[in-house]
Amino acid sequence: MTKKEKMHQAEPEADATPVEVPGTEETLDDSNAFAELEKQLAEALSQAAEYKDGWQRSLADFQNYRRRIEAEKAETYQIAVGSIIKRYLPVLDDMERALAARPADLAWVNGIELIYHKLQSILEAEGLKRIEAEGQMFDPNFHEAIMLEPAEGVESGHIIAVVQNGYMIGERVIRPAQVRVAQ
Repeated sequence: MTKKEKMHQAEPEADATPVEVPGTEETLDDSNAFAELEKQLAEALSQAAEYKDGWQRSLADFQNYRRRIEAEKAETYQIAVGSIIKRYLPVLDDMERALAARPADLAWVNGIELIYHKLQSILEAEGLKRIEAEGQMFDPNFHEAIMLEPAEGVESGHIIAVVQNGYMIGERVIRPAQVRVAQ
């Protein structure tokens, strides 16, 4: 028996340690080791893809959450501003009525008109918009009909006159316009 054969017989079969054959640089288990490395690489790539997918989902969820919070915050702000401005609308209405019935020869009325325009500009700066109603088709989302009456030259369902102006903040109606509607 040669020295090589004795070496192979002395090693137990269960031991999977690679045995180098003199004169070659390859081990007997190179193909098994390569297959194992390929398997580990495939598992690592799969796990990395899974982690990346989870991260992207978490990022998208967070961005959606942030958008939702910003929208709720803006809506809450509009509601708060709307409730405050709503208390000033009767003052604005009274000033409009007073200015519509003012005497032309009194100089102090011009000062009241300036105060009215200042109040109006402050409210508009907060996002208050008047609902245009006269001549428009009646829309229960924006108008409140307080009277139906026949009117010549006006189609049925159109607004004849505005009794009290309506207002909006953004897309939210804080007070509908009270109107008279053609029958």
